[in-house]
Amino acid sequence: MRRLFIPGKLADTVTLSGNDAHHLGYTLRARVGERCVVVDSERQIASMEITGFTADTVTLRLVERLEADTESPIRLTLAVCLLKSDKMEFVVQKAVELGAAKVQPIESENCVARYDGKKAEARRERWQRIADEAAKQCGRTALLTVAPILSLGDWLTKRPPEDGAAFFCYEAEEKNTLGAWLAEQNGDAYTALIGPEGGFTPAEAEQAKAAGVFAVTLGPRILRAETAAVATLAIVQHIKGDLGNETR
Repeated sequence: MRRLFIPGKLADTVTLSGNDAHHLGYTLRARVGERCVVVDSERQIASMEITGFTADTVTLRLVERLEADTESPIRLTLAVCLLKSDKMEFVVQKAVELGAAKVQPIESENCVARYDGKKAEARRERWQRIADEAAKQCGRTALLTVAPILSLGDWLTKRPPEDGAAFFCYEAEEKNTLGAWLAEQNGDAYTALIGPEGGFTPAEAEQAKAAGVFAVTLGPRILRAETAAVATLAIVQHIKGDLGNETR
């Protein structure tokens, strides 16, 4: 069934407007009597039946409340340096599927892609739309947030404490593995910092370390940035979260 997210709380009757109403009524050509899954802002879930349409709204009736929270027991943030457009979109989509709570786009020295002003916000909005659609398709019960683009320096100084312990994957690091670092952690929030196609400069690596972001290696092979992002999220979710494990 189609999954929808609403900003408020579930009620016996819900009226959709905007993109979701247009998508149901005009794109999917849904009909009265069809059902969808609705998730509210408090991660409550219900099966709801379409009861009516207007030109720009869809009305739903609550049929059954469901118990199907799919969120990870950890809060996982992916801070990823800007990648070429299609790669960035791929990473955002996979971050949703792998249970991340937030994607923080970062501008670093070796980024090929760069966006200023209105173009930066337009890109963020596009990535958010991709994230929202991915959340519907993979059965999330919370939407991932795509934050505004920050420079690496700004992010290192403004990193929110709720994003937890942070590490970055660095090709020049040979000793400290991600698995070993995670084994020493006992928190429930983690941030993974992934470099751009050209990697971090030595100065950026030292800046990150000075800000308390721990350098780790993923292994002996050099991974593409988008591969490193997906692999890193999967490792963290397997060791600390619920990927391949019983829900903790």
